[in-house]
Amino acid sequence: MTRKILVTSALPYANGAIHLGHLVEYIQTDIWVRFQKMRGHECWYVCADDTHGTPIMLRAEKEGIAPEELIARVHQEHTRDFAGFHVAFDNYYSTHSAETRFYSEDIYKKLQAAGLVEVRSIEQFYDPVKQMFLPDRFIKGECPKCGAKDQYGDSCEACGAAYAPTELKNPYSAVSGATPELRSSDHYFFKLSDPRCQAFLRAWTQEGGHVPTEAANKLQEWLGHPGENKLTDWDISRDAPYFGFEIPGAPGKYFYVWLDAPIGYMGSFKNLCAKTGMNFDDWWGKDSKAELYHFIGKDILYFHALFWPAELEHAGYRTPTGVLPHGFLTVDGAKMSKSRGTFITAESYLKEGLNTEWLRYYFAAKLNGTMEDIDLNLSDFVARVNSDLVGKYINIASRCAGFLAKFFDGKLVFDDAKPLTDAAAASGLAVAGDYEARNFSQALREIMALADRINGEIAVAEPWKLAKDEAKRTELHDICSRALHGFYVLSILLRPVLPALTSRVARELFGMERDFTWADLGALPGKINAYQHLMQRVEAKQIDALVAANIESLAPAPAPTAHSPQRHAEHQQQAETKTQEKKEWENFISIDDFAKVDLRIARIANAEHVEGAAKLLKLTLDLGAETRTVFAGIKSAYDPATLVGRLTVMVANLAPRKMKFGMSEGMVLAASDPEGKTAGLFLLSPDSGATPGMQVK
Repeated sequence: MTRKILVTSALPYANGAIHLGHLVEYIQTDIWVRFQKMRGHECWYVCADDTHGTPIMLRAEKEGIAPEELIARVHQEHTRDFAGFHVAFDNYYSTHSAETRFYSEDIYKKLQAAGLVEVRSIEQFYDPVKQMFLPDRFIKGECPKCGAKDQYGDSCEACGAAYAPTELKNPYSAVSGATPELRSSDHYFFKLSDPRCQAFLRAWTQEGGHVPTEAANKLQEWLGHPGENKLTDWDISRDAPYFGFEIPGAPGKYFYVWLDAPIGYMGSFKNLCAKTGMNFDDWWGKDSKAELYHFIGKDILYFHALFWPAELEHAGYRTPTGVLPHGFLTVDGAKMSKSRGTFITAESYLKEGLNTEWLRYYFAAKLNGTMEDIDLNLSDFVARVNSDLVGKYINIASRCAGFLAKFFDGKLVFDDAKPLTDAAAASGLAVAGDYEARNFSQALREIMALADRINGEIAVAEPWKLAKDEAKRTELHDICSRALHGFYVLSILLRPVLPALTSRVARELFGMERDFTWADLGALPGKINAYQHLMQRVEAKQIDALVAANIESLAPAPAPTAHSPQRHAEHQQQAETKTQEKKEWENFISIDDFAKVDLRIARIANAEHVEGAAKLLKLTLDLGAETRTVFAGIKSAYDPATLVGRLTVMVANLAPRKMKFGMSEGMVLAASDPEGKTAGLFLLSPDSGATPGMQVK
């Protein structure tokens, strides 16, 4: 049965660049949406820039431009960055729109008519230097619940508690640094403490699977046990000066950005409806049968799973089918840092020319359906992408497609198609369940296990040997056809994660005039075109350059003058460095000496731990015409499971060496810092397209 699904991601704020932490959510959502569309469901993905609030006003003021000009410029930047990472919104809009204003006023008036809006005078922090009332996010201090320092005035990033800014300890203005003064002002409140809201939210958060179990448990803490009333009313107004929508009938009062931001989902979809002719009420009406899912970060769970559904319910609209929170991103095990260069922007990633599908794959390999944080380990990023995408997936086509083109005009033949289509359907069923549950890491484990099996069959059949014997053309045709069918299946399963790459596979290699659908698992490809190079390996130097491009010094030193002691010391150090470099290369060899070393491309057919050896891994190396056993001292740097299928370089004519654990028949090449200043060892890897047995010259 075809499902009707509307999906949103949290709205990025129009006051800053998209960074890799943001992209966790948008890539996660995009993968899920692409999967649903591949399955034939009617699925729409909308989002928008969150454009209102004091930060926008102050930044525009600082730049000497109107807020509208600022948000228009940032919208173009965000649109560029999302497109670069293949995040395919059906509509990417702005909350500063007529549609969002309409639904903001409509919801407000309906809540007001229901007796759920109350006006009362409050004491609010005022910045005596800037001469303005301070929004919650421009007041900082110590959390009243856990005591964490430098927390914002509305919620604590350390413990997740929500509170009024007046509850902060030792508050200060984030605008001027001044100690704020308390002044009275009339504010408008959504009465979340009303028994109607309490009763609705207790049921909505605990029944119907609207939020994952761990999120429901967190919401239960905020709601309190039955009989308790822990929710407080929500201040939904701000005083002028403010960039946003003025509250109807309340001059000088504006909707708080957190009121109209989620309503921006409705505004963006309404704008899409105007373009497509869809009926808005079929999706947002009280009786809608469509599914509505919000992908969000766990830091905004309070707003999306308490305020938002309560607003919708009591204003007569449908509530979300699911609010799906994810965890935060760390880089190399720590919070993203500008000083270390790990606060990486999407723009810098694109400018450095890195393949954005590398990151899509890596994030997918880490993501599951929970609120667990994920870590972008930069060295693991290089190893995993090269091992999985190039060494396993791409390796299948690069090793076998050429034989089909050379000997069989690209035609694939299958003695018995049913086992192949049955196996493809079984793989599709398992992977589909993982995609649906947002358990992308498990999906990719299953996909790569299939790639390992296919590569294993190729290694056993040794098509490079079969190709040398005309009498074995039938065997060659069979293994290469089955390998390319496996590559076809893998490409279908990977399409939600790698849309650009698999589009090339479908169109360029398999000659299709469209992209893959999930139903294609039931078909067999009949012919391939000539194989074209599909993906480069990640180089560690590319990641180093990316980090360097994002380093911001927290306290930059003044540039030394030409005659300063600091400048003199720099010149002296540079001269010493050049002298050292010269000495390092003084021991030259001739070309004849180099020619004595036989370097060969080798595929790691197997890798395993060596019992009793602290540093060694036992590698079985495929050289095309033979296999070799090599004991390599790389245990500290590599998990054996990540090495299988990977291409590397070995010294093939090194005299065999008898070791305690067996005979070592060569040496693999690896890079390391001889002085031990850089942690780790790094196996050398040839470019994609190299095959086992090739000589390195």
